[in-house]
Amino acid sequence: MKKLPLLIMTALATASVSTAAFAEKKIMLKTPVYYNTVLPGLGSPIKYVADNIKTLSGNSLRMKIYEPNKLVNPKEILGAVSTGKVQAGFATAGNWSGKIPAARLFSAIPFGPEAPEYLAWFYQGNGNKLHQELYDKNNLNVKVQICGVLPPETSGWFKKEINKPEDLQGLKMRFFGLGALVMEKLGVSTVGLPGGEIFPAIEKGVIDATEFSMPIVDKRIGLKKVLKYNYFPGWHQQATMMELIINKKVWNKMSDRQQSVIEHICKSATLDALAYGEAIQSPVIKENVKSGVINKYWSPEMLDTFKSKWEEVVAEQSNADPEFKRIYADLEQFRKDYDLWEANAFLPRVKPNL
Repeated sequence: MKKLPLLIMTALATASVSTAAFAEKKIMLKTPVYYNTVLPGLGSPIKYVADNIKTLSGNSLRMKIYEPNKLVNPKEILGAVSTGKVQAGFATAGNWSGKIPAARLFSAIPFGPEAPEYLAWFYQGNGNKLHQELYDKNNLNVKVQICGVLPPETSGWFKKEINKPEDLQGLKMRFFGLGALVMEKLGVSTVGLPGGEIFPAIEKGVIDATEFSMPIVDKRIGLKKVLKYNYFPGWHQQATMMELIINKKVWNKMSDRQQSVIEHICKSATLDALAYGEAIQSPVIKENVKSGVINKYWSPEMLDTFKSKWEEVVAEQSNADPEFKRIYADLEQFRKDYDLWEANAFLPRVKPNL
């Protein structure tokens, strides 16, 4: 039997793919986002998806992004996707803590895994499986997947130095996720505010201090103009996962190829976000110093205090919420196995000269 010339084989393969794409139902994903897409890491991954999904799907998938409050209130994104009001949404799972406290474990964990270990748990451990199960158990009609990751955040911006736990007592502070529960145990009154409301809240004295994100993002909202002391390391968010949620009815209408495109483009967006986020922070730290910011690194005593209070939070949350207990136990078992690799493979850390 004669082999077909390479040119003909290529043409047939291309025609086959084109025919498959033509046969697929075209789907538009209207996607409201929790964070503005100009914010690196927080909003940029979904823009990466929207910019590439049309080409990678052979024009069968398109995504239209709606900036915060342009289509639905950011806090209502999860519900809007579940009910089918919109086809998809982009946020971080910690935003849903009011309805699903355990969801915070799929967002960022105090003293938790850095990005490589966190991703290992999601993709090679039970993270993705448990993430979907949690939403299913809460009767949410959504397909969820990781679609972006942030490097460590800074630990917070303050008007004055914080040298001992007592210095935190009585402060009003914007704080996110599980870390807020730790700060509350130290006498801090915490509040959740979107990025655009933080600067005016500090100016008006509504809050005394804040954490928000990585140095590059904190720069965008102008924190160095109103607060002098920036603390490291971000013990509360060593890595932060972003998620794309898609209405299950919409997801189930997709072909296998379309679903594969979304899964792989989210992996690509995650890699892009991590590489970009890791590459652009140092110049901002240097720039902050030149403009009068004083960078501080928490003392061992303060880090020990934060960690001990975090352990109290874990015990309380585990007792109050079986899902939190189940998910956290799975992550901790994964981390115990990972510890052997981390201890032997990575160089010891030394405190930087900030």
